[in-house]
Amino acid sequence: MLKLEELKSHASQQKSPKRVGRGVGSGLGKTCGRGQKGQKSRSGGNPHPWFEGGQMPLQRRLPKRGFTNIFRKEYEVLNLKQIANLKVDGPLTPEVLKERGLVKKTTAVKILGVGDLTSGMEIQAHKFSKSAVEKIEKAGGKAVVL
Repeated sequence: MLKLEELKSHASQQKSPKRVGRGVGSGLGKTCGRGQKGQKSRSGGNPHPWFEGGQMPLQRRLPKRGFTNIFRKEYEVLNLKQIANLKVDGPLTPEVLKERGLVKKTTAVKILGVGDLTSGMEIQAHKFSKSAVEKIEKAGGKAVVL
């Protein structure tokens, strides 16, 4: 059986590297294929790929809008349909949701009202939408804000 590490490429596919600066007859002597003078002929003389030749760069031409609120609170969002088929003894807390793999962090969890609950259960979270609270109470459960 042929092993991956035993594979060898065909001799005609092995291209030898370009040897520059080895005399006029090689075709890559003297200037080594860089041409005469100019920025790209110098050592270390290639500007970064987004350099636009001195033209005002794109990231500076575009208008800047808005700001980033550093005090914004990010919530882990869950819908009722994701919770509906869970079988839990006692209240459904963010820690239980994390154990089941429904949320990553237990610091800020919000429950939204997409879907329906079949059984009444106590759900504890940091925030609830109005429709979620209505559906939880309609199913005979309780929405507890942490």
